[in-house]
Amino acid sequence: MTAGLCDDHAVPVEQLSYVVAAPRRTVAGLLRDSEVAAAALARAGHGYASDVRLLAPGDRVRLRVRVLARMPLTLPGETVVEEVTPARFATSLVRGPVPELTHVTTLEVAAAGTRVTDTLTWRAPFGPLADPLVLRPLLRGVLGARAAELAERVGVAAGARIVVATALVRDGRVLAAQRTRPAALAGRWELPGGSVETGESEDAAVARELREELGADVVACGRLGTDLPIDAGLLRVHLARLRPGSAEPAALEHAAVRWVDAAGLATLDWVDADRAVLPDLCAVLGT
Repeated sequence: MTAGLCDDHAVPVEQLSYVVAAPRRTVAGLLRDSEVAAAALARAGHGYASDVRLLAPGDRVRLRVRVLARMPLTLPGETVVEEVTPARFATSLVRGPVPELTHVTTLEVAAAGTRVTDTLTWRAPFGPLADPLVLRPLLRGVLGARAAELAERVGVAAGARIVVATALVRDGRVLAAQRTRPAALAGRWELPGGSVETGESEDAAVARELREELGADVVACGRLGTDLPIDAGLLRVHLARLRPGSAEPAALEHAAVRWVDAAGLATLDWVDADRAVLPDLCAVLGT
């Protein structure tokens, strides 16, 4: 783990770089998980609240920042998610104790897993003396706490059950399926899929699940977005296409199925996990 600061820049910079023993898409999925972020900030004495578990661009997070460790006073803050990809996670402060603050995390494949590099830049309101005494220690504490939380979470993710969801794409549209169960999710829309069976590859699980749920013969053709931590395990979204001669997909286990273009994605009430990949789907379908 390496840390550093740069005072020669026009704005202050704080960095932390370390390697996490997990695939890059898994680490990216943990970074967007509000449960992980809340636990990390709690380690550092701060508060975190989000209306969604899996963050996507445009989502906002509410913060309670403890400026001084020995004082109970906390200050409110709010950040907006700017970017979420398997290689990058970025947020910006829109309200809080400093005028400007951006947090960019880059992810690179490394021999032992994934190299995580956190870069914080800000505009300090406290002046040249107070800034290193107050803000830098606070930010270092946050980065260190997140690194520690990630190290623990990847161990849990490594043993998680793998679930696949399928973005079946044809002619600039993706197939959405309307759930019938459980009652809490009935009527909402999802990308069809299910759990990977023991000894089964993810590609084979995609083909089997869509044959069972839709009566369609499909072939998986690549991953989409990050891994997605969910209660049932770790969700991985795969792109797929119909094989020549396949039957038309039908709602064998759903209330309905519908082909949706990029403009129509936002009109459906998606299950929470699939909502997180809508920006990735828009990029695939074309906007």
